[in-house]
Amino acid sequence: MSKRNTPQRRHNILALLNEQGEVSVDALAKRFETSEVTIRKDLAALEANGLLLRRYGGAVPVPQELLDNVQPVSLYKQAIARAAVTRIREHARIIIDSGSTTAAMIPQLGRQPGLVVMTNSLNVARAISELEHEPVLLMTGGTWDPHSESFQGQVAEQVLRSYDFDQLFIGADGIDLERGTTTFNELLGLSRVMAEVAREVIVMVESDKVGRKIPNLELPWGSVSTLITDDRLPVEARDQIQARGINLICAAIS
Repeated sequence: MSKRNTPQRRHNILALLNEQGEVSVDALAKRFETSEVTIRKDLAALEANGLLLRRYGGAVPVPQELLDNVQPVSLYKQAIARAAVTRIREHARIIIDSGSTTAAMIPQLGRQPGLVVMTNSLNVARAISELEHEPVLLMTGGTWDPHSESFQGQVAEQVLRSYDFDQLFIGADGIDLERGTTTFNELLGLSRVMAEVAREVIVMVESDKVGRKIPNLELPWGSVSTLITDDRLPVEARDQIQARGINLICAAIS
């Protein structure tokens, strides 16, 4: 089965798992006539989507009690992520900040030839490494911040300043229509350095965050190039954002 048939192969792996109750990497590689490395990436991707649990040498179904607690990515975040990915050019150098909305981009990144991705998030890095055609992956390093589940601090800032990037994809806890993006996190330095070293700063947020006034200003409007949100955004808010010269994209659920 060719690499083009990855979705079908993964669907068949799930079907076998449901039928047999357990699958092994070795048996799957032989069945689908592919490498064990490819099968491990399949299992990792399926686990990342909450569809199975990896075990040594294979995988087992997700226990029902865990399934009951799974929080799926919202359709709005998926729409925002699709709109964001369409803005990435071949061979681009991009930064992906930590966050559930930015992470929703990752399953589609394997289709982008020659991509270089920098991140400060272990979750983002892990998901990228599980893509069948993974981009070149760079990590900032730095000091681990458990609140944001990302690396922060001077080391991370120094690493970022050693490169230049085409685009930054970053989320926010809120959008203050007067000031810019806001956050509950008091560690703001790295976000601002990310914006400094990127030619285009793309903020990705669901529309219900627009209008939230949170004390910590992360990025002023002057640092933002593009805002991608969903099409629930009220007309008045759209007008205010566009009046600031921001490229506004309101993604629709397909």
